[in-house]
Amino acid sequence: MIGKLKGTIEEIDEDHVLIDVHGVCYVAFCSSRTLSRLGSAGEAAVLFIETYVREDQLKLFGFETALEREWFRLLQSVQGVGAKVALAVLSTLTTSELANAIALQDKAMVARAPGIGPKVAQRIVAELKNKAPALSGDAGSTMGLKQELGEGVASAPIADAVSALCNLGYSRDQAANAVAAAMKTAGEDADSAKLIRLGLKELAR
Repeated sequence: MIGKLKGTIEEIDEDHVLIDVHGVCYVAFCSSRTLSRLGSAGEAAVLFIETYVREDQLKLFGFETALEREWFRLLQSVQGVGAKVALAVLSTLTTSELANAIALQDKAMVARAPGIGPKVAQRIVAELKNKAPALSGDAGSTMGLKQELGEGVASAPIADAVSALCNLGYSRDQAANAVAAAMKTAGEDADSAKLIRLGLKELAR
């Protein structure tokens, strides 16, 4: 089982990279996001690897971080999501954006990935809502509030403030982050008007 590759980039193609490790070249299939962050041919590279062994093939999938690899595994626990679809999601959304979308039950955000229809997007946000917090990464600080919003159990002032900011053109994720930051200043008992005002200040930074 291969867990990580450290070597030199031989070449980068549309969906994979060829890495030379002491004279042995490995093909690792990656998300477009990971491929775009690798260097050029001849440069050093490190990839976390997920190894797939099938009767008729052995395939390596490469990831910039261990967190991205964990999301790749988790996404495939959802019915209808295979390796190709999981890579498409990770090509479209960062791990933080994906965690936020699941917490907010924002299936439209997930459906932005090519090959993801509304039904699969709905299954992803529904089936992973309790598993996502452990893999929230940079999104972890506001995950609790976003889950409350996604499940429709957030307090009225918070829900109203987020809704108001969304009506002003901000995404639900941006609005939730701003309100979470506003709550740190205003306190959890603040009314919606105060949360909106402080939230706008956060968004203007």
